[in-house]
Amino acid sequence: MRNSLYIIGLAIGLTSCESQKPVQKIATNPKLSQKTTPKPAVKAKPAAPQSQVTREHGVDFFRTNIADPTKKDNTISYGSIVSANPVPYKVVKTYFPAVAQNFRQKYIILHYTALDNDKSVSVLTSQSVSAHYLVNDMPDNEVYQLVDENKRAYHAGISSWRGAQNLNDTSLGIEIVNLAQDAPGGGFIFPDFPDYQVKKIAALVKDLATRYQISPVNILAHADIAPTRKQDPGPKFPWKKLYTDYQIGMWYDDATMQNFLAQTPPESLAEQMTSSSFIYKVQVMFREFGYGIEPSGTWDEATKKTITAFQYHFRPVNYSGVLDAETYAILQALLQKYPK
Repeated sequence: MRNSLYIIGLAIGLTSCESQKPVQKIATNPKLSQKTTPKPAVKAKPAAPQSQVTREHGVDFFRTNIADPTKKDNTISYGSIVSANPVPYKVVKTYFPAVAQNFRQKYIILHYTALDNDKSVSVLTSQSVSAHYLVNDMPDNEVYQLVDENKRAYHAGISSWRGAQNLNDTSLGIEIVNLAQDAPGGGFIFPDFPDYQVKKIAALVKDLATRYQISPVNILAHADIAPTRKQDPGPKFPWKKLYTDYQIGMWYDDATMQNFLAQTPPESLAEQMTSSSFIYKVQVMFREFGYGIEPSGTWDEATKKTITAFQYHFRPVNYSGVLDAETYAILQALLQKYPK
């Protein structure tokens, strides 16, 4: 009996051992099992632009526009490139320039000096007033540069145009020798600008406006940006000639002006001139065109001076400071042609 039980137990044990699959040992690589820190990836330097900085006599320049001209961006440097000197480090221009840039020069402001040539030079170079350029009153081929175009000249003072303030920051100033002066017994004398001087002014303004892509609506008189303080370059300055002969600045289309003039007969305008709502409307129109005027609904002194400045520029045969029918028609024509 004992032998039978022993044989049965042995058989069961053998069967059980045969039914279990042997466990396979996985070989391990001791090098892989150790924790390793990945090396940081080496960043590749961005490719430099194809157009490179040029060096002339130890000074760097960049005269190629690689920006998008449709966005009025421009990378050209008309002067030398001004760079930092962070000793002991070195500034490099390997990736110069960035395409997202444009010019700070957005306005051209024209003045007269009310002084002769010698006094104009003296005042503008040695006192607390200046301009980028001075156009003399001599029939020569010279225009005097007084301030670097990249620097801020002191010519505009407290000023505004189409919402922009302190135009010294963003403008180029041109002073013109012209002996405008107070008239004996009152009033003011505005001398003519000789043709040889106008040609210099036109060539200078054309060059600046072209290089810096300055809009026609931003080529202005000092009186335009500061009508309550200034009247230069006055009613004798040939704005229409600059527009017609040299395509400089703003001017209205005569047919459009005549159309507006026909819509507002003088007798109708005279009646409206007494209405505060009409006065307010006109003041808003002057502000929309560009002048820094605060609508009040009355013909206050600031409004009269603004109208005078407008007439100096666009209706020089009558600069009374009173809104007549033609001045009103010109204002409407200009607003249509040069919307804000």
